[in-house]
Amino acid sequence: MVKVRLAGTMKGEKDPNREMRARLLYELFSKGWDIYNSNGDQRITLSNIERKIIEADAFVFTPGATLEDLFKAISVFVGYQTLDRNLEAKPTVLLNSDGSWTEFYVLLDHLRALGTVKQNVRDYLLEAGCVDEVIGLLEDSRGKALPDVGREKLEHTAAESFETPEPEGNLGNVCVFCSASIEQQDYLEDGYTLGKLLAENRLGCVSGAGKSGIMGEVVRGSVDAGGWAGGSNVPHIIELEGLPSGLSSFWLKPDIYTRMEIMIERSAAFVIFPGGAGTVQEMLALMIFRHQSKKSMAGKPVVIYDRMDKAGVRFWTPLIDLLDEWCGEGDFTVVGELDEIVPTVRKLIGK
Repeated sequence: MVKVRLAGTMKGEKDPNREMRARLLYELFSKGWDIYNSNGDQRITLSNIERKIIEADAFVFTPGATLEDLFKAISVFVGYQTLDRNLEAKPTVLLNSDGSWTEFYVLLDHLRALGTVKQNVRDYLLEAGCVDEVIGLLEDSRGKALPDVGREKLEHTAAESFETPEPEGNLGNVCVFCSASIEQQDYLEDGYTLGKLLAENRLGCVSGAGKSGIMGEVVRGSVDAGGWAGGSNVPHIIELEGLPSGLSSFWLKPDIYTRMEIMIERSAAFVIFPGGAGTVQEMLALMIFRHQSKKSMAGKPVVIYDRMDKAGVRFWTPLIDLLDEWCGEGDFTVVGELDEIVPTVRKLIGK
């Protein structure tokens, strides 16, 4: 039997989506689908999400999207983008009958317009307006290959982890979440400048250890300025993005979730720089960890660089708007200028 994993949590007997979920369960069963998480009571964590993805043949996200639902949906999309073999021919449907997924689509459409998301998200995260549409989309997509994401492997790698101690006088490591695909020169220059500023201020640089896009430039700027640079990546993404030169420490991980965990653990602060779906995924993980009072996030500030482009468009405003429902004062700090980032980080970490 083919298995579909349902997202969404039921909030008791008076949950307004209870009747819809019951009908969805009936229709799925009648069409031959086995169902994971039918009661909406299973929790997904960074440590088990890849296993849950492997176990399922399709994914359906229900109305009433929560912060965790957003994280799971963006994680599936990032998996499609990075050619995760565990997601091959596995369709995903978002039931948006209540409009709770609309801002999520708006954000990804915005990033596509800015060039950090190359794909049309609706080709991968299929939008349904009612239960019947969910069933139709699943049936039409069952066993079919997903659209080509337009990426090719650049190299094969036999990378291994290595560690270099942080230098004396290091004030803390700053994790920079950013795009590995954007090639606009002004964005790349900003990334290089940030890496250099971190090093000049005795701040280590932690990244996703890709050598392309802004990510590669942040590492290059740190290394060129004599800074300590650590990073983590996974084999199938290294084949797409390569590894930057000059890393002080590198942590090879089996999946993007354990990769995020070590980047969070090894950092004292986080900067959300212009990025794509992967950066959205990482920001959502930080907010979930903060709200769960995870030790790995204790006392660690998050700074969003809401960069304005030449047309006057702010990069992360749709993300900030999306988070407004769940996040409050102290969850993150927004700056609008490149030269505000490092002083803000230093102030927030007390250095």
